[in-house]
Amino acid sequence: MPVVPDDARLPDREAVLGQAIPFDRARWISQLPDSTWWPDALEECPQTGRWPRVDRRTVFSIARRADTAEGRRHLLVAALLWGNGTKVRSVRRSARVFQNSTRADLGARLYEALDVLREQGAVAAYRAFNNDQHIPYLGPAFFTKVLYFAGHESAAAHHRPVILDSVVSRALRATGTVEAGWPDNGWTTAQYGRYVAMVHDCAQARGVLPDQVEAALFSYGKRL
Repeated sequence: MPVVPDDARLPDREAVLGQAIPFDRARWISQLPDSTWWPDALEECPQTGRWPRVDRRTVFSIARRADTAEGRRHLLVAALLWGNGTKVRSVRRSARVFQNSTRADLGARLYEALDVLREQGAVAAYRAFNNDQHIPYLGPAFFTKVLYFAGHESAAAHHRPVILDSVVSRALRATGTVEAGWPDNGWTTAQYGRYVAMVHDCAQARGVLPDQVEAALFSYGKRL
């Protein structure tokens, strides 16, 4: 089964890295535990119209510093911010991540899950975030963004982590890649592993990186 339509044009990597999302700086800062959670790199984001915009390239630059406790906090904030846009309701919903865990517990769970990613790979890290290292109100659509930014640039992993959300799932169903009952959220570890493997195989066949396939799926899903 095709992961993306056979006639679909996959975006080049520069286009993927340049995918930019607007954000409301003041609203996000007001939701964080304190100012140390705000990544300085977000201050460099260009403004278009009313809002500054953060792209994948910037979040990757933040993720490269996730070997420290502060760096992991910044990665979490940047991934949530990139995944939400400016809708007030969406920002408040994601901000519950910070309001329903102590800073110590949140930091510890991030550390453990990202350690699993480094040592065991994307699917094991998905299992960790979905089970023992679960962070309240951080669901798969967003923790796969954290995993993606933390691990996709590493060529050492057998399968690089990729984002899975409701839009991507819609595209997977539409192309017949998965069954009609494939869920919009709450995927099992086995389902995520299956998705990652399919995207990896498609990327290899097309001579691209896995996030180019994911970006094509997201674009297709948005049009449905």
